[in-house]
Amino acid sequence: MEPQVLYRVCYGTSTPNSFQKSLLSFRPALLHQHRRHRVLHHDYPAVIPQQSSSVRGTYVSGLTDGDIYRLDIFEGNEYERRRVKLKILDTEGDEAGEGNVEGEELEVETYIWVAGEERLVDGEWDFAEFRREKMHNWITSSDEYDEVDEAVRTHGNDPTGGRGLNGSISDKLEGTKDKVLKSAV
Repeated sequence: MEPQVLYRVCYGTSTPNSFQKSLLSFRPALLHQHRRHRVLHHDYPAVIPQQSSSVRGTYVSGLTDGDIYRLDIFEGNEYERRRVKLKILDTEGDEAGEGNVEGEELEVETYIWVAGEERLVDGEWDFAEFRREKMHNWITSSDEYDEVDEAVRTHGNDPTGGRGLNGSISDKLEGTKDKVLKSAV
């Protein structure tokens, strides 16, 4: 998950203060025997088990029980949190993985798509395209997000699946702030 999206889910803002940022650490990683697809009519990816494929992503440490609670809500019932083994990347190669140097293997939890492969687009989800063209819908409140709100009102088709800044899942997360803060104390 892109750090700014993770910050928004866990802290309610994509630009937390330096103390909040210091609580989490991010390391590049590879999840072997899995593939990342684009979800039909949505901006976000789905990771599913698949032989002879790997997903380059991020290993995040420092998450609290409150953070996991908010992530579970954010991911919704389309995903299931499962234990997997990944490899930390000591050196990150290019987009094709050339030059990757794998290091330590860790057993971790990640969100695996369980909502049916018929909803997935064949081919790899393009993270660079998401960062370049879609991420603003997930982390900012801007006039550009008005288009998404209008699409939801008009067509009922929210490309963030309710996960955008003004989406139904975000509204539900907003209502958990006090509960999460109390559990963190």
